[in-house]
Amino acid sequence: MPETPGPTPKNLFERYQPYRRRAEVAFWVLLMALQAAFNCVVAVIDAERAGRALPTWQPVTWELSSHLVLLALVPAVVAFERRFPLGFAGFARNLPWHLAGSVVFSLLHVAGMVALRKAAYAWAGGRYDFGGAEQWVYEYLKDVRVYALFLISILSYRLFMLRLQGEARVLDPPEEPAGTAAPAPEQPPPARPERFLVRKLRREFLIAASDIDWLQAQGNYVGLRVKGHDYLLRATLTDFLAQLDPARYARVHRSYAANLDRVAEIEPLDGGDARLLMQDGTRIPCSRRYRDALRA
Repeated sequence: MPETPGPTPKNLFERYQPYRRRAEVAFWVLLMALQAAFNCVVAVIDAERAGRALPTWQPVTWELSSHLVLLALVPAVVAFERRFPLGFAGFARNLPWHLAGSVVFSLLHVAGMVALRKAAYAWAGGRYDFGGAEQWVYEYLKDVRVYALFLISILSYRLFMLRLQGEARVLDPPEEPAGTAAPAPEQPPPARPERFLVRKLRREFLIAASDIDWLQAQGNYVGLRVKGHDYLLRATLTDFLAQLDPARYARVHRSYAANLDRVAEIEPLDGGDARLLMQDGTRIPCSRRYRDALRA
C-alpha cells in the first residue's frame, strides 16, 4: 500500500509565529533595559567628573524614569506608524504626520518621566525641578532621535519579516499546448478569476477568491488573509480588488477590504468609525467614510 504523505514541514516563518509576540516584547524590554543600564553608568561617571556631589540614586532615577516611559510609548509608536505607514508609497504623504507625532511623543515622554522623578524625589524627601521651556526644547531634540530610531527599528523588522515570510505573487496562467484550438468568441474567459495561483517560499498555492477573508494594504504589497494564513502579493489594494467580485468584497478602510460573507459583527466606535469582527476571530477597522456603504 502506498504510504500516506505526512504534513508539510513548517518553514522558519511559520515556526516563529507562536513566539512572535513574546519575542517582540522581549526585544523592546531588553533594548530599553540595556540602554538604561548603560546611560545610568555614564550619568554617574559624568556627575563624578563634573565634581557634582550627587547621590547615585538621582542620576539612576533620571535614566530609569526616562526609559520606562519610552518603553511604555513603544506600542503607541507602532500603532501610529501602522496608521500612517512610511513605506515607499506613503512616505511623502505621511511624513508630516510623524513630524507632528514626534512632538506629541516628546510631550508624553517628558510628562511621564517628570511625574516619576517627582514621585521618587518626594519619596526620598526632596524636590525635583525639571526647568522651563528651554529644557523641553533640549529634551525634544533628543526625543526626535529616539522617535526616528524607533521607526527605523519598526521598518527594519517589518522588512525582515517580509523576507522571512517570502513574497507571494500571482503566477501567469499556463500556456495552452501547441495545436490547441482557441476558445470560441462566444465563450470569453471570465473577467474575474475564481482562483489565484501564488508562489511563496518556492512553493505554489492555489487560492480560491472566495476563501479570502480580508485584505490589507501594506506599502507596495497587499496582504491576503486566507483560512488563517497570510500571503503577501506585490500589488496595490485597489488593483487587486478590481479582480474580485464587488458584490462580495468591499473596501471598509483606506487600508482594508473585507469579504462581506465573513463579517460576523459590526462594532460601532466613537466618532462614527466601526470595527469589524470577522468569523476567524480577527478584528479590522472600518472608517466612517465606508461604513454607510457597508450597511447598504
